[in-house]
Amino acid sequence: MKLDLLAFGAHPDDVELGAGATIAKEISLGKKVGIIDLTRGELGSRGSAAIRDQEAATAANILGVSVRENMNFPDGFFQNTPALQLEIIAKIRQYQPEVVFCNAIRDRHIDHGKGSALVSDACFLSGLVKIETQGPAGETQQPWRPKQVYHYIQWENITPDFVINVSDYMDKKQEAILAYSSQFYDPNSDAPQTPISSKNFLDSVRYRAQDLGRLIGVAAAEGFTAERPVAVERLDSLI
Repeated sequence: MKLDLLAFGAHPDDVELGAGATIAKEISLGKKVGIIDLTRGELGSRGSAAIRDQEAATAANILGVSVRENMNFPDGFFQNTPALQLEIIAKIRQYQPEVVFCNAIRDRHIDHGKGSALVSDACFLSGLVKIETQGPAGETQQPWRPKQVYHYIQWENITPDFVINVSDYMDKKQEAILAYSSQFYDPNSDAPQTPISSKNFLDSVRYRAQDLGRLIGVAAAEGFTAERPVAVERLDSLI
């Protein structure tokens, strides 16, 4: 299956938090979108890997993505190694996305920056003819390099290179985020408190989008950083 957009996250819920509304918008426009989580989030203080698996599947259904997979890399301990790069390359070549989303270039959680570099490096290497990989059925894969690699914004307030108007898709994003009920604000939960389990954090997802939207004159927006200059075909394609 060829995808238009493939979004990677170090943990289940990274993609929803950083780019959930943009993904919902792209799907509404007829694009085929997939999500690949690098780990099962097994080191998380709340919930469990099995619970996160179920929550990720529910969130995928809410967003309407075509495929969601998990690489089962070790949470907290994966590194940007040739072995893991090859595993990501095989997925990029399998799905042949035009655009790849990946974690923030730097962030509070160490896995976010590592995941960002791992996926970005794999996107480049995936285009090299002399790197050989095999697909799910053992077939030899052809080189494929995405046209664009963009990094969504997470905990840290990184200045975006561009923002996307997602005014009509924030409710869908919020619904997908709340599928991870083990992770986020629940006043009746006796689970350990974490930086993302407070009501303030959950509220901040929406008010960050509203603030980015304010800057471009719309109700809500999501921001991204780019690895090369962002080009537009003509001036009137800007809003």
